[in-house]
Amino acid sequence: MTIISADWVLPIEGLPIEGGAVAIEDGRIAAIGTSEELGEGTRYDDSVIIPGFVNAHSHLEYAVYGGFGDGLGDFAEWITLHIQRKARIGWDEFVDIAKLGAAECLASGVTTVGDCSFSGATAVACAELGLRATVYIEVFGADPDGALVRFAEIRDRVSGAFSERVRPGVSPHAPYSVSIDVYEACAGLGLPIATHISESRSEVAYLLTGEGAWGAYKDLLVDAAGKTGTRLLAEHDLLGPDVVAAHCVVLDDEEIGLLASTRTGVAHCPRSNAALGCGLAPLQELRAAGAIVGVGTDSPASAPSFDFFEELRSVVLSARARAARPDVLTPAEALELGTLGSARALGLDAETGSLVPGKRADLAVVSLEGSSYLPWEDPAGAVVFGGSPERVLATYVDGEVRYEKGGMNWHELTAAAHSARRAMLAQPAAARPLAAPHA
Repeated sequence: MTIISADWVLPIEGLPIEGGAVAIEDGRIAAIGTSEELGEGTRYDDSVIIPGFVNAHSHLEYAVYGGFGDGLGDFAEWITLHIQRKARIGWDEFVDIAKLGAAECLASGVTTVGDCSFSGATAVACAELGLRATVYIEVFGADPDGALVRFAEIRDRVSGAFSERVRPGVSPHAPYSVSIDVYEACAGLGLPIATHISESRSEVAYLLTGEGAWGAYKDLLVDAAGKTGTRLLAEHDLLGPDVVAAHCVVLDDEEIGLLASTRTGVAHCPRSNAALGCGLAPLQELRAAGAIVGVGTDSPASAPSFDFFEELRSVVLSARARAARPDVLTPAEALELGTLGSARALGLDAETGSLVPGKRADLAVVSLEGSSYLPWEDPAGAVVFGGSPERVLATYVDGEVRYEKGGMNWHELTAAAHSARRAMLAQPAAARPLAAPHA
């Protein structure tokens, strides 16, 4: 049995424990309590033990896309640029980038991701680095047969990476890029589903009328349905507890009710929404309606990084700005959204998201040494407002240390990923195929 202890343990399901400790056995939490009860084991001073963050919406394969298209006038221009650039790299580059993304998540205290994967490389990266993941393989277009062929090819390419810890899912990209027939074909696979819904006003305008700023990009999109994405999916019984809807910025009260009543998971991504000029999502309205809400970083293609602490701060600050009230969301509530809330959204709350005996030993140790939040007053506030990847001392997945400060070969990871970025920034060239991975 392994025991780790710190100044505080924040179980999320339960009160904070001062002088707390966690006992780990066979990859699961055996007990939590005080260090007097369980022993000190490995002691982390000036630190807090928290459940590992659950990143409910990420794109690890975009880890080096920072700044691509920043400030373009419309979301459609932005996504077009990304389509063009990622066509310039191949399989090996996708894996190199995804590995860096997985490492950056672990370094930020993230133990689980719900990742929308264009190439499937995320599965390989998470399997190698030990990150828990649902890998939602992306499909596009109006043809269900073609979409299922794409899904099967990618799934088969990375089948060796799937395990109890890394599970497959499917991501019909969005109601503007995927037909309802494709959504229904994806639902027929019986896998977890992730999709993007109501991310911007331009998206909603296109779905309603087929016109607006996106009208010039119809060759990249499916025909407008005459309904918002939420209503369209609800009408076809395509919302539910096995579905994660990312963003959900532009919603009316009825749509909020549909997401809540169907128990659809919502991945709230405030930094991405802000960076792309999409607006402030109705977080408090969703919570008040009883919706299942988690937190996602999206990717450096829109948000600046996989820094989960920055995302949690944005969750708090954007909620307070929208409501014009400082008491509308506490740091402890934000921390719960980014752990247990995200786990619920992904359907993984029986296994992770809180420090409870029997759950997986997925946790992070965050030091506040040298911060303005010591001596301790509110440990949750100290983590949310004072935490950073640089303060993460260790990240455990299944009771194993998957990241330890100073212990990762960042030079090798970043050199390979930055080489891929240089290829994407080069002059346009013929698209490279996604070759089969190395054995």
